[in-house]
Amino acid sequence: MQRARIIGTGSYAPEKVVTNADLAKLVDTTDEWIVERTGIRERRMAAPGEFTSDMALKAAVRALEMAKTRPEDLDLIVLGTISPDMPMPACAAFLAHKLGATKCFAFDLSAACAGSLFGMSVASQYIATGQVKRALVVGVELLTRLIDWDDRNTCVLFGDAAGAMVLGPSEDPNRGILSTHLHTDGAQTGILCIPGGGSMHPQSPEVLKEKLHKVAMNGREVYKFAVKSLTSAVEEAFAANQITGKDVQHLIAHQANIRIIDAVLERVGIPRERAWLNIERYGNTSSASLPTTLDEANRAGKLKPNDTIAMMAIGAGMSWGSGVVRW
Repeated sequence: MQRARIIGTGSYAPEKVVTNADLAKLVDTTDEWIVERTGIRERRMAAPGEFTSDMALKAAVRALEMAKTRPEDLDLIVLGTISPDMPMPACAAFLAHKLGATKCFAFDLSAACAGSLFGMSVASQYIATGQVKRALVVGVELLTRLIDWDDRNTCVLFGDAAGAMVLGPSEDPNRGILSTHLHTDGAQTGILCIPGGGSMHPQSPEVLKEKLHKVAMNGREVYKFAVKSLTSAVEEAFAANQITGKDVQHLIAHQANIRIIDAVLERVGIPRERAWLNIERYGNTSSASLPTTLDEANRAGKLKPNDTIAMMAIGAGMSWGSGVVRW
């Protein structure tokens, strides 16, 4: 089977910036408190009338331009999100229409913050089997409309953004997506979730009153689970490719919390200077986080041919994974 390779990246963040000082006017918090516990100083908020598919479109166009790929040449769109335009149909369908990608099949993938990593893994399998020649993977979230702005434990964390990757067959068997390693522990669904709006708690006046349609999180448990699981996943990826942290030039991580990233880096033997970090400027953008981080590093000229890149992400489910890419 042929290996898939990332041939284009793109990202987008809305113009409006929400600072920690802005949040201190809404809830009992301070800039120092937020920075110390999360590493976040500001995040972006989508404009009124701006939808998830609109953000996905802007990131996708930039990735396609870099990949020199026309929308009509796409065979597949995989879109990772938990904040689509509407529950049905898929946000990927809206994106395909706005792009003019008329020949592809498109679907959404729900793995929360790990959505783009899961999507990259799925798309790479289609390319490996030869069923797809060009795939677009998008991670996009409009989370500022899904958080409780009275809850200081969650409202300080999340922002809106979109990231995209174009995948195609690698002409060099030694370059491309070397492996991905995905996991889910359904016993942990309660520590990070949106309880209302589904079949368990259908929309109702009570659901709205109790804010069950907003993000709920047990931060302490998420932190402990994330550090342990991501460390194990990265070590699994290292073992599969017979490498160590010393062989990795770059870590591209989901930007959830700087303390989580630092804890994993220390455990897997990767210096912090090899990790591209943007959590300070964007906060946690969930499934958009990994591809936007990759795109920033790529456009900054940091990723050189044959560089070894480790990836990791974790989200609600709990769902998490890792990957190794040779650029």
